[in-house]
Amino acid sequence: MIKPSDVTQLDISWLEQELFALGKFSLQVGEALSFVAVIIATFIISKLLRLAFNRLASRQGVIQHTSAYVIGRIIHYIVLFIGFIIALTALGIEMTELALVASALGVGIGLGLQGLVNNFVSGIVMLLEKSVKVGDFVELSDGVVGEVIAIHMRSTWIRTNDNVDLLIPNSAMVSNTVTNWTMSDKYRRFRIPFSVAYGSDKEKVKRAALEAARNVQYTLDTPGREITVWMTGFGDSSLNFTLGVWVQPEQVKRPTALVSDYLWAIDDAFHKYQIEIPFPQRDLHLRSGFSDDKLN
Repeated sequence: MIKPSDVTQLDISWLEQELFALGKFSLQVGEALSFVAVIIATFIISKLLRLAFNRLASRQGVIQHTSAYVIGRIIHYIVLFIGFIIALTALGIEMTELALVASALGVGIGLGLQGLVNNFVSGIVMLLEKSVKVGDFVELSDGVVGEVIAIHMRSTWIRTNDNVDLLIPNSAMVSNTVTNWTMSDKYRRFRIPFSVAYGSDKEKVKRAALEAARNVQYTLDTPGREITVWMTGFGDSSLNFTLGVWVQPEQVKRPTALVSDYLWAIDDAFHKYQIEIPFPQRDLHLRSGFSDDKLN
């Protein structure tokens, strides 16, 4: 007959089996399972804390969405750090040995992980400075534009208007020039260049451009954000103008479609007012004095 104490001993005996030994350190099955369990629990706790914090912030309305995101990411990193320390302790590693591990990590960082640490620190800087936030529409130094979807430990996730996802290293976001179109104000003025043929009535051109801008439904025309038409120069075959328009915030993230809408409206207005759009012209001058023999 098997006693209850024998069953208990039989059930847990396999947890004490040694997986491997390295010097004075030996790893048992139970310790390995504890390490994995702590890591999984750490990620679950971090996720639950961030969800609870974001819900509380949205209900109370005392913290902006971007601030909630920053605090949530910092909570995530703190929980991961604490969980990692607990997981190492579950392996049977003492604090003095953790100091040796930290020293080894320092050597590793110096040799090959400096890029990872640089990206991590750059991400923290962006979160604290709020120079680039989730939801911002940014333009990178190479001309790529898109919306910031998330700021991760190593990289920033940007989605372009073509639904292409880009992962940009955080260090590149900090060290390179980044144009943030919506950093402090969601409203922005766009400049739409256009040209008309020489001899066109400038007042009629201005009237047609203003009418075209008002026909685009998302145009703003309020005090301080008026529609403006500038004459910007004399081209080879044209008078050059620029239409300045303020638009609603949701259109700022669609620059290509926006420019197309205004050019379409301007072309319609020019047809209405019979304003000629220029085309390249060249004057050919023949030098006199050629003899018939030379021409033949």
